[in-house]
Amino acid sequence: MNGAPARRRAVVLAGHEGDEATARAGLADADASVRAAALGALERLGRLSVEELSTSLEDPDPAVRRRACEATALVPGDQPPSLGRALSDEHPAVVEVAAWACGERAPAEPGIVEVLATLATGHDDALVREAAVAALGSIGDEAGLPAILAATRDKATVRRRAVIALAPFDGPEVDAALEQARTDRDWQVRQAAEDLSD
Repeated sequence: MNGAPARRRAVVLAGHEGDEATARAGLADADASVRAAALGALERLGRLSVEELSTSLEDPDPAVRRRACEATALVPGDQPPSLGRALSDEHPAVVEVAAWACGERAPAEPGIVEVLATLATGHDDALVREAAVAALGSIGDEAGLPAILAATRDKATVRRRAVIALAPFDGPEVDAALEQARTDRDWQVRQAAEDLSD
């Protein structure tokens, strides 16, 4: 039997060569890298189903769950699988990509703004907070504005993202946050605020 690297290569090639059967078989492989590659191959072929995505979001390996989160943002369909569970994953890298994917969906998944707001203001991992803030800005729902405003007082990387996320909003609180950002100690935060003012 071929080793995992060879099987992964075969699955990746299948995605480029139109070999759906080989790509799909990779979803059941014992090796997580092959399963993740199979998701990418089927996505490339436009043959990744909602059921396969849902199953992959529950995969025991975080790398596969992370890849499945990414795919949910890119695979067309009226009813993509929910990212709710992925947003509470024990692995921050999975939560980060799930948050990003939430911001890429249109329309937004029902109830997701509240979950993203909680992540943006309370998650231990700064990358998760940053991704959640970006998603809230992308969604543009007023219910997410308080979390974005709170994030303008987070660490620099999150503050930068929060300033950009203010773009779809207006009002006195937004104006005050942008004014504060123009004097931020981080030059990229200041630049983002200036860019929004132009």
